[in-house]
This record gives sequence, structure tokens and C-alpha cells, in this order.
Amino acid sequence: MREIYTSTPAMLLLVIGSYFIGTLIYRRVKSSLFHPVVIGLVLVIAVLMLLHIDYETFHRGSAFIDFLLGPSVVALGYLLYEQMEHLRGHETAVFLATLIGGCIGVTSVILLGWWFGMDEQIISSLQPKSVTIPIAISLSKNSGGIPALTTVVVFFCGVLGSIIGPWLLNKCRVNNPIARGLALGSASHGLGTARAIELGAIEGAISGLAIGLTGIATSLLIPFFEWLLR
Repeated sequence: MREIYTSTPAMLLLVIGSYFIGTLIYRRVKSSLFHPVVIGLVLVIAVLMLLHIDYETFHRGSAFIDFLLGPSVVALGYLLYEQMEHLRGHETAVFLATLIGGCIGVTSVILLGWWFGMDEQIISSLQPKSVTIPIAISLSKNSGGIPALTTVVVFFCGVLGSIIGPWLLNKCRVNNPIARGLALGSASHGLGTARAIELGAIEGAISGLAIGLTGIATSLLIPFFEWLLR
């Protein structure tokens, strides 16, 4: 019996079903606190604990969804292509904002890590917090970090940004769709982009672009700062 509910189809059904239930609740409640990813996460954890399924078993069974992370990010390029005319004339601002945001994201982790006396391995694990998981894991490994910790931090940043990001942008009176999309994508990667798509096509397209640009900027900045601080 255990082989059935720990099989790959069962794990995939658990993940997809939990997200579907989360989507239904989100549409009914219409509150960012009940984001489908948050609800889905709670349901998956509850089921795994109830059935005493360890993480390794779950990870093996849901590996196909991990594989789809890469193609899903690439697929955002089509959305950007459809909104390309809105980007023209803003290229310099977008690239500069991404570069500056990447610098602040990496240096803030390093400075706060030093301030709180964190181990170098922990700092290396936290540095790629604002980039999508496949890139973040690679950067964490190359810097001597802990990929599992990096995954948790990246996911937490994504969930937090998707929940409070739009509210914070509204409070700061950031109404430009390009700026809103850029902020959500560069700070909260895939989950932020999913929220940006809900806000509008332009926000979603620019947020998808921000994922790639932030990944490139962070991939260049982390080795640079590591070399600089030796």
C-alpha cells in the first residue's frame, strides 16, 4: 500500500491537487494571504506528515515538476515578445535598475551576515536569495553554500514578495507597470512573476525579463564580491 501513495503519480497528484485546491480558495477569498502556493505548501506538508513520507521520497516522486521549472521560465519569453513595444525606450533604465538591485541584494546579505556573525557557508547560501531556484542552487554550490537552505530561502522570498509586493508598491505609489513588474520579478522571481501576471500583461512580461536579468547580474556579482573580499 505504501508503494502506491509514495509513487511518482501519487506525488504529482498531491502537488497538482494541492495547488488546484489553493487556487479555488484564493479565488473565493481573494486575499493575497491565501496565495495558491501558500495553501498548496501547507496541504503538501500536512499530507506528507500524516502519511509519514520523508522529503527524499517526495522529491524523487515530484522530480518532473522540478524539471519544468526551467522551461516555464523560458516560456515567459513569449509573453515578453508580445509586450516588446512597451519596453522600447526603457532599456537603459531596466538594465541599470536590475544591476543596482542585484548589487544591493548581494551586499545586503553579506553585510547583515557579518553583523550577525553568520558562518561564511550560511552567507554563501543566502546570497542568491532573489534569483530563480535553478540558478540559485548552482550559485550556492559554486560558493560553498548549502543548496537545501538556499532553496528554502529562495522559496520564502518568492512567497513573501508575491504576498506583500503589490501592497507595498501601492503604498509607495509605484504605479508604472514596468516598474511594478521589474520589482516583483527581480525580488521574488517565479512566484513574483505569477503575481505580476495577475496584475497585467505588461507587469507579467517585464517581471519575466527581470528573472533572467537578475539571474545574470547575480551570477556575475557573487563571484566578483567573493574575489573582492578575499
